[in-house]
Amino acid sequence: MALYPVILCGGGGTRLWPASRPSRPKQFVPMSGNRSLFQDAVLRMAPLAENGGKVLVIGGVAHRRTILDQLAEIGVEAQVLLEPEPRDSAPAMAVAAAWIARADPAGVAAFVASDHHVPDHDAFRAAVLEAGTAAAKGRIVTLGMRPLGPSSAYGYIRPAGPGLSSVLAFIEKPDKATAADYIAAGYLWNSGNFMVSARTLLDELSALAPGVLTAAGGGLPEADGGPVQVLSTGFGAAPRISIDYAVMEKTQLADVLAVDFAWSDMGAWDAIAASGEGDVGLHIFEDSDGCLVRAPDGVLVAALGVRNLAIVVEQDAVLVADLSRSQDVKRVVERIRAASPRHLDFAATSPEPLVKGAQRLADWLRLRALPLWATVGLEDGPGFAEAMGLDGRPLALPGRSLVQSRQIHTYATAARLGWAGPWRRAVWSGLDALTGRFLREDGTSRALVARDGTVLDETPRLYDHAFVLLALASARAAGADRPDLEARAVRLRDWLLDHALPQGGFLEAGPHPYQANAHMHLLEASMVWEGQGDDGWSALSDRIVDLAERCFIDPVSGRLREFYTADWTPAEGEDGRLVEPGHQFEWAWLLARHGLARGRPDRIDRARVLYARGREGVCERSGVAQDALNDDGTLRSARARLWPQTEWLKAALLLADQSRDANRAVLIADAATALRALWLYLTPDGLWRDKRLPNGTFIEERVPASSLYHIVGGLDQLIAVGGEPGFEDLSDLTLG
Repeated sequence: MALYPVILCGGGGTRLWPASRPSRPKQFVPMSGNRSLFQDAVLRMAPLAENGGKVLVIGGVAHRRTILDQLAEIGVEAQVLLEPEPRDSAPAMAVAAAWIARADPAGVAAFVASDHHVPDHDAFRAAVLEAGTAAAKGRIVTLGMRPLGPSSAYGYIRPAGPGLSSVLAFIEKPDKATAADYIAAGYLWNSGNFMVSARTLLDELSALAPGVLTAAGGGLPEADGGPVQVLSTGFGAAPRISIDYAVMEKTQLADVLAVDFAWSDMGAWDAIAASGEGDVGLHIFEDSDGCLVRAPDGVLVAALGVRNLAIVVEQDAVLVADLSRSQDVKRVVERIRAASPRHLDFAATSPEPLVKGAQRLADWLRLRALPLWATVGLEDGPGFAEAMGLDGRPLALPGRSLVQSRQIHTYATAARLGWAGPWRRAVWSGLDALTGRFLREDGTSRALVARDGTVLDETPRLYDHAFVLLALASARAAGADRPDLEARAVRLRDWLLDHALPQGGFLEAGPHPYQANAHMHLLEASMVWEGQGDDGWSALSDRIVDLAERCFIDPVSGRLREFYTADWTPAEGEDGRLVEPGHQFEWAWLLARHGLARGRPDRIDRARVLYARGREGVCERSGVAQDALNDDGTLRSARARLWPQTEWLKAALLLADQSRDANRAVLIADAATALRALWLYLTPDGLWRDKRLPNGTFIEERVPASSLYHIVGGLDQLIAVGGEPGFEDLSDLTLG
């Protein structure tokens, strides 16, 4: 029997105000101990999924980040399904059952609340396994808790007998006198935890609540949509109904398993106090007993001569209540709703919108980064600095052809975008260094030259040549008065074609001679030359796109690998399995541009698939594009460099501009997320970090000049879409 623990994260915990509020409901608050109730629930249930099952979490979109952060803190992986709007327990359980049935038709679901306190994890798991055995045979089994005393806080179950038995009745919360009679008659508390096979629940919903089942099917996301998925809009059509009303009070399949381990639904402050672990923060009691105190860091609570109180302090509100009146806190909340509704929830912090982040990026480039690298980072003769320290001092390192070319292109692009800084000196000085130190008579480039002009590496690299061509095209477009620019470019292009491989493509120097990356940048350069030179550039662009479509892009998965053999089949071993999300985005951007230029919508469609494959590499928790996947979409490296964020931004923007309606909105939202990811790397003084570790820290290292090409490219695409539908607020964006 494969068991699928399903952690239900709905509910707001009104009686636990002011600690529990809509944006931070009680299940995500450490109410008893150091972990949240949600984290305890996941840890309690995760071992039950080890025999072929999987942990599922059903929550709301508003709590996406909280769910992912808290799962990461405890090191548990789960399939997270997010409701676009809350519809109560029956629709949530229906979607989970449909997901399980699709993955495993014989799977058994263990639906548990995320906000219960169960100190004895082993006893709880044993009860779930016992109930699960009956569930596998077609029963719906709930856990019935042996009451500790008459309570009006819980619903009750009337069992047919002791142990595991059929249910005779489900009963709503009674008054205390009636509750005492129920306990005397052997009734159990209804814990709200259910074990049922996915197939059984779907069948019962079909018979008893077909509207719920239809909406669940309409909301079920795609099977391969990743570890975090938002239910589709069809879910919103589901009736707002609990599983008790939808199924349990009508079904003939209900069983209850009586259990007697410690349990609380943590529904009010008296329950938190009874756990013995609810106190939080600094407090001093003088002649005071039986009180619960919760206070944030920096707040001291002192109590004198009081008894049986809940004293709950948050930054914006304080509750003082008699613990015996805990169930009445909801009445206080209703009065707050009328008198001061802003205290019903914590102040919202909205993520930075795309237009604000874009304007901030333009200002940062205009005032900080571009002036810094065009002055401190540029020396006549050696040209552009390879790198700076984080103190803004250039490092005396040998120069690469790659950096000179990228910086020439960057400052030529900045000029086109309206930058009034010293772009001419930057472009001209970079060209002098490139042509005087790196380029040979045949048009090819040396790889590495010392600051004194000594050649350190004569190797002609395809990657370097791609950027030489890009630099020459951009400088010419910016108006560089150098009549030899086009001639140099044509000479280098012809040299490349003379050395082209008979099976298509071009050979790269070094340990990976057959690779996609260098071809990608050669395509970028060739497309910039189109319209400035002869027809040979269009032919070169078409040649590279043809190779990419025939060989680089897997026809089944749509993923683009990095390394190949001589016949352009994937390389052997791990090299042939490498998929870089950043390059999926970059190729998507280029293919979409090529498709637009050639009137080929099929290429734009292929770009969308590549984009989706790149999106698989975006960390759902941090919102950054990670370094590497395997060819099956699994994560290879969770480190995240700067450049994939800009390529994600560019691809999202261009594809959004070619999309409509919901798809357009999703891509615009992606662009905003990618821009926020980029801002994680940038420093206020025009520098940046390059490599972000999974824990959110950065590797301490020099600042590579080559990243400025990517950053300016991101702004270039933001300006390019300005004024288009959905991007009207970007219409005035410039570097001027």
